[in-house]
Amino acid sequence: MSLSIFSNQNTGHLFELFLWMLGAFLIGWFFWRWWYKNKCENEINVWKSKYEDLEHQQNTTIKAKKVAAPGVTKIQSANFVHGVAKVDDSVKEDLEKAKKPKAKRKSKSKPKAIVNLNDDTVKDDLKKVEGIGPKIQELLNNDGIWSFMQLSEATVNRLKKILDDAGPRYRMHTPETWSEQAKMATEGKWEELKIWQDNHKGGRKN
Repeated sequence: MSLSIFSNQNTGHLFELFLWMLGAFLIGWFFWRWWYKNKCENEINVWKSKYEDLEHQQNTTIKAKKVAAPGVTKIQSANFVHGVAKVDDSVKEDLEKAKKPKAKRKSKSKPKAIVNLNDDTVKDDLKKVEGIGPKIQELLNNDGIWSFMQLSEATVNRLKKILDDAGPRYRMHTPETWSEQAKMATEGKWEELKIWQDNHKGGRKN
């Protein structure tokens, strides 16, 4: 007599085992689905609650901004009750001050200093001008030219007349660039003046 696992008795046991396994699988699946659904719902409720809190805070902030007027930097002692800002008297005073137009300040312009070209209290070293030596500086001083400012305002004709009146030995000098050099000295452009003098020996234009 041969043995077989597919006998009627063994087949019944296998079928019964299959049913038990199928039942356990279904019970486990339903239990997992119920647990997972509850977990997702809890997380959704938590995020929904956070979203509602943020939305409430945003609405409260918007209402507070509507109460505050431009120009008020902060709300002092502001109490929020049910999303409505209650502003004390000190804040109301700040609001009133912010609404009032500010009075324009009158700018006090300082009077411009008047340069007196005949002022001989300023005595510059005119020999720093290329072409002017001690003797010519003395001639310029005798004619009322003591400063770089005065020399920069002097005309070429006036300078030539000073040299012509001094005699033949001074007529050979050319004062065409003295005013230009004196102007640079007056403005404090010493580096620019030095470069200019290096390129114009004797103070003569090329």
